[in-house]
Amino acid sequence: MPQVHSDTHAVSATERQRPKIGLGERVRQRRVALGLTQTDLAGARFSKEYISQIELGKTRPTPDTVEYLSSRLSVDPGYLAHGVSTEDRARVEAMLARAEAHAQAHEFESALEVFADAKTAVAASGSADLSARRLLGEGWAMMEEGQIREGLDVLTKARELVDAEQLDDVIRAEALFKLGVARTKLGSTHVAISLLTEAHKLLDQLPLAADSTRAQVLGYRSVCYQRVGDIEAAREDAERAVELSEQLGDPRVIGYSYMQASLVAEREGRFVLARTYAEKARAKYEEAEDQFQLGKVLNNLGFCHALLGKNDDALASFTRAYKIFLDAGANEWSGGAISSIASLYLETGDPSKAEEQARYAIELIGDEAVDPEQVGEARLVLGKALLAQNRLDEAAEALEKVKGLFESVRATSNLSRTYVALGDLARARGTTDEAAHLYRHAAELMQDLRF
Repeated sequence: MPQVHSDTHAVSATERQRPKIGLGERVRQRRVALGLTQTDLAGARFSKEYISQIELGKTRPTPDTVEYLSSRLSVDPGYLAHGVSTEDRARVEAMLARAEAHAQAHEFESALEVFADAKTAVAASGSADLSARRLLGEGWAMMEEGQIREGLDVLTKARELVDAEQLDDVIRAEALFKLGVARTKLGSTHVAISLLTEAHKLLDQLPLAADSTRAQVLGYRSVCYQRVGDIEAAREDAERAVELSEQLGDPRVIGYSYMQASLVAEREGRFVLARTYAEKARAKYEEAEDQFQLGKVLNNLGFCHALLGKNDDALASFTRAYKIFLDAGANEWSGGAISSIASLYLETGDPSKAEEQARYAIELIGDEAVDPEQVGEARLVLGKALLAQNRLDEAAEALEKVKGLFESVRATSNLSRTYVALGDLARARGTTDEAAHLYRHAAELMQDLRF
């Protein structure tokens, strides 16, 4: 894992401290340098007053108007619009596109290296939108690499830049979306829902070109709603994400939407539908040749098979997911797949094997998991496996750790399952009143019952 780039924030500050010369001022400076009056520049096409409004920054010209003004001023239209020539801007954009391609391929270390290499060129361009694009890309790559809080800091700087420079709603929505994902990963679920909802409102006002981001926003918000137990809202977002993504034709976006729809259907007890969605997601990720996401959906598909009593199919799906993650060097996700296998052993009556696999999963995931719920799941299986072997003190210690972890990330549904396990532990100890209290609390968390 690469180290956090210590000068990231300093660079973003430097970019913001550059003299803010807008399009209007560039027009004025070039006009004065050529000895033209505002009337001369306006020609027969515009009024002197309109040119004055542009120079004062009170009116933003259309691309056609920028082309006209650049021809009258004998200057590159890219420089007039962005403060950098079209050729120089294209060179910077190519660097950022290369970094973004690495990130999309889950090569986050390489992405961070290219984003770092691009910082000088981006700063030299003086372009606020390129600076924001770099910060958003770098913050996302940091977050995916496991540096979640550091990534959140960079994404926050990006949002500040977007707001300060009043950049367009597309990039503003992207900033809100990525901040929402970061907050989701840190367990600030209600904050994440607020950010994702704000992003969705902006995207709803934009043309169809923004539908890809809109589908992803809905997918992640569905995750948040599942976490807080609002399954109806989660289903609405997942279904809308599927509808939007199917219109786009991007197999990655479609696959992600199907995967979220599968998770919601599973939570609702609609296991055949959950499996159908998971199989559709698998096909899309295979089409996109996205092995990492394929591993994730195979893990989910395994649970669907298990819930339908297809244990051999479940084990095959979990094992394939494990091998994919292992080949990719993604130990944390390999551990997640092993945790799924441990859960299968537990459900099929082999708690000793479940314990063995759960301990291996915890070892693979490690103490600094990108997704705390991954290690929480493995520890929950371990606690339940110990309980099934009547090792009550060990089970109590394991389950208390799990409860603390799920409380810290506000994972309501997982916390409810933990309280059920603690209730089972209390019942095994003969403390029926405590068991009843724990079961009651589990039900309240899931909003299944009101007491």
